[in-house]
This record gives sequence, C-alpha cells and structure tokens, in this order.
Amino acid sequence: MADTDPPRATRVVLSYPENASDWAREQFEADRYRSYFRRSLGTVSVGDVREEFVDVGCCGDSLDVEFRVEAVETAAGETDRAAVTETTEIAYVDREGDVEGGWRVQSAAGPVE
Repeated sequence: MADTDPPRATRVVLSYPENASDWAREQFEADRYRSYFRRSLGTVSVGDVREEFVDVGCCGDSLDVEFRVEAVETAAGETDRAAVTETTEIAYVDREGDVEGGWRVQSAAGPVE
C-alpha cells in the first residue's frame, strides 16, 4: 500500500432517516444490502452522503434513501477517511429526518399515508 492510500476500514457506521418504514429497515438489514455497500462504497469520509435505491418489491415505485457516513473505524482506531473492503463491518444508526419519496406499496409492511 502506498503512503497516500487510505487505511482499510474495519467498521463503517451509516445513518438513515428515523422515519424509514419497517419494510425499508428490513431491506437495509439484509445481508445483500450490507454486501452491496462493501462493494460500492470505496473510500469514505465522515459526513459523506449518498442516495441509494431501496427495493420496494413488485408493488411500488422506487424509494431513494440518503445514507450518511457517521463514523469510520480502522485497526488503529477512529479516523475521518478509510477504504471499505469486503471485510468491513457495516453498521446503521437512525438520525433525525424524513425519507423523501413518492412510493406506493401494497404491502402490510409498507408505509401508511
């Protein structure tokens, strides 16, 4: 690893809006979603925000959720920037805010308007 390469992240904490539905939370918690983040995040910094599609099944429109990097940890401790790898733990926390989206889901687990 070159001196300019970021350290490898052992754990990254992402936040999402607190009013995410139970359906959306089930999607975030799925192994496939964490695996997707491990493959797609690359190098992250505390405060980075990215909008991600959340699967709403066959009965609705897409839902995009903003995930924000709240913490980045390496073997040496917390840092502001690190590279996400296939072994990085992805953790979630709620944050204040609303999920913006115009989705309609015909599911008991979906949002109620």
